[in-house]
Amino acid sequence: MAEFSTGYQRLPASYTDTPPGEQDLLVHVADGNKSPWHHIENLDLFFTRIYQLHQKRGFLCMLLSEVFELVQLVFVVTFTTFLFNCVDYDILFANKVPGSVEPGQQVVKVTLPDALLPTHTCTARIRDSPLMVTVLLTAAVFWLHRFIKFIYNVCCYWEIRAFYRSALHISMADLPYRSWQEVQARMLQVQREQLMCIHKRDLTELDISHRILRFTNYMVALLNKSLLPVRFQLPLLGEVVFLSRGLRYNYELIFLWGPGSLFLNQWSLKAEYKRAAGRHQLAHRLRQRILWVGLANLLLCPLVLVWQILYAFFSYGEVLKRQPGSLGLRCWSLYGRSYLRHFNELDHQLQARLSQGYKPATKYMDGFPSPLAAVLARNLAFFAGSILAVLIALTVYDEDVLAVEHVLTAGTLLGLAITVCRCFIPDQHVWRCPERLLQLVLTHVHYMPDHWQGNAHRYETRDQFAQLFQYKAVCIVEELMSPLLTPLVLIFCLRPRSLEIVDFFRNFTVEVVGVGDTCSFAQMDVRRHGHPAWPPAGVSQASAYQQAEGGKTELSLVQFALSNPHWLPPPHSSQLIHQLMDRVAVTQPGGALVQPHSLVVSPLAVPDTDAELEPAASLRSFTLHGPGQSPHAHGRGQGQGQGQDQAAELSPGVGGRSLS
Repeated sequence: MAEFSTGYQRLPASYTDTPPGEQDLLVHVADGNKSPWHHIENLDLFFTRIYQLHQKRGFLCMLLSEVFELVQLVFVVTFTTFLFNCVDYDILFANKVPGSVEPGQQVVKVTLPDALLPTHTCTARIRDSPLMVTVLLTAAVFWLHRFIKFIYNVCCYWEIRAFYRSALHISMADLPYRSWQEVQARMLQVQREQLMCIHKRDLTELDISHRILRFTNYMVALLNKSLLPVRFQLPLLGEVVFLSRGLRYNYELIFLWGPGSLFLNQWSLKAEYKRAAGRHQLAHRLRQRILWVGLANLLLCPLVLVWQILYAFFSYGEVLKRQPGSLGLRCWSLYGRSYLRHFNELDHQLQARLSQGYKPATKYMDGFPSPLAAVLARNLAFFAGSILAVLIALTVYDEDVLAVEHVLTAGTLLGLAITVCRCFIPDQHVWRCPERLLQLVLTHVHYMPDHWQGNAHRYETRDQFAQLFQYKAVCIVEELMSPLLTPLVLIFCLRPRSLEIVDFFRNFTVEVVGVGDTCSFAQMDVRRHGHPAWPPAGVSQASAYQQAEGGKTELSLVQFALSNPHWLPPPHSSQLIHQLMDRVAVTQPGGALVQPHSLVVSPLAVPDTDAELEPAASLRSFTLHGPGQSPHAHGRGQGQGQGQDQAAELSPGVGGRSLS
């Protein structure tokens, strides 16, 4: 990345409602008029808990979720210990007779109690195993930490419950039926009445989003500027993308909130990282910190790996038996969710947007069957089905066949093999147009590299899209491999980027009155981080280093404005929003213009059949080219009908560094 050096900046009033000259004013009220919610010290944590309690549908649901997490941990550790130390598998598998059977006596039936070891034997086996004792002690310490955190969270959420009831006047029974926009509007009203934040008289929807998503916006920006190592060139496999929950957790631990991180607290970057002087010393310190965190991950790797395997087995074992084809379904990968996320986009907003794009994305990926895999699957399914049919016929004739050793196991495995083979056999009666399906995906995910246009039918495009939309089985394998790969990524891939990361936090951190230090990209300032190809012409003054890749600044701005219709953006941002809204105004037959209310297409516009896909039924993304060029609809000439001519399409591929 090109070197770009600026000083840490303070934004006094560009995104606030504070009158000029009063930015540093501390507002106080008389002691007798203070409410319990006056001057909350940690508004980041307070607003985040308000949002989390809303998303968890109330205090009771949150409490039960926390309790069952503790119970699950105890169950997994206890049950695993029991299976390894308290079961006599020779008796269970009928390799020897139970000890309660006298010599010469015929064994009629082996029961489960016969296969269980006595309590003293079980305890002795656990006590005599140093590995088992170490695992149990580690699990006990971890559970105790989780329990203390649980007690603390319950006390905190009880206070949030009181805030909902007394300040917002929303009961827990009514909370699941209230939208976040309504809760947010009441929070802004409480701020005006009780001054939760004393540094600013009126908060805005953007201020609340900044506090809830402060660290999330930094992670989105780091990924957008390609500073986090997530792409790797491997022999034979080529370019692969790897971003697991464990790896993301370590990134956040190192940069944002862990001991020795770059932040002094949740809302303030450390002073030394705000100055250009000493950047090399800070980068050296960061490299050392990354090394120690990587070594700690390497030391804990065996324990974490065992936990990951056990948790995956207990979580997906029953699902695999009941629905073997479920692992062949696709889901948005963690990298895809991070890459496609807008600045200031809350979790439920991202989930709603990607959920609407799930069906067309699945249809697009299903349009690329492997001919070789289909041939192999058909023949394997034939052989497995033939053997299974014979076993079923013999069982129908005489049910004693099931008592033959391994017959039931063979039938189960054959049925599983047939189910897996069917996943690779395409439906011969379904026709799909890749270009139109990819356009329909674009209306929801909003990001598409330029080189995908007109190349949706190519396997290169399909493989790149698969990095965002993976098989569920691939996601599970990545999480299982995460304890092994995370230390290597931290030590060998992240450490060399320490200087660039230090420069990033200095150059792209600004102080906002009433909010604190926040990522400048989250300000959605089209003048500082916009792309010149977006209207209005001449507004963006950003260099290539300052621009958000993929048009993320403009798309985030429009998405946030549509999600928060009462928010008042700055004049230059309003000009961009109004121009885009004018371009996507849909003309009805009577001549009236209908302004869109969302960037996403209505779910009703996604048909259940592939006979007709009409992505122009609602607001589209735009494809904006260079200055002076008008946007045009993707896929025109592909038989998409006159509806395509009524809407321009917003393509985020303008940044040029999307998936390529």
